Amino acid sequence: MSSWLLAPVYWNWWLLGVVLMVIEAIAPGFFFLWMGVAALLVGLVLTLLPELAWTYQVLLFALLSVGSIVAWRLRLRRHPTHTEDPLLNRRGHQYVGRVFTLDVPAVNGHGKIRVDDSTWKVLVDQDCPAGARLRIVGVDGVLLKGVIEP
Repeated sequence: MSSWLLAPVYWNWWLLGVVLMVIEAIAPGFFFLWMGVAALLVGLVLTLLPELAWTYQVLLFALLSVGSIVAWRLRLRRHPTHTEDPLLNRRGHQYVGRVFTLDVPAVNGHGKIRVDDSTWKVLVDQDCPAGARLRIVGVDGVLLKGVIEP
């Protein structure tokens, strides 16, 4: 390989940083973004210390990548993103508090209800016939938890 491709070395890290950020733009998840930032920082360090060995460059990249990802995750835990509709992608949680009619009798605590255009399995504290009215009180994975309405 020609040496002009590798000199100056910081260009390679800057290119890697840009490539990682493009990957982030294509497949968002805030993972590759921080690795791209780490690569850009390694390139910046190499502008100041151009004789840094490649092993230290890779080590610095790994430390900065992990450190920036962990720091971002901690920041998100302390300051969660607020949205106008926090239940948008949590469909089952949108039904908590609503009352539905049992379509299939609840046997051994399991029944089915019809919600809009779909059927949901529901956990009930006791067996009951079809037509009973249930109030949804919680969600367990893909199962709704319901109690019989008086």
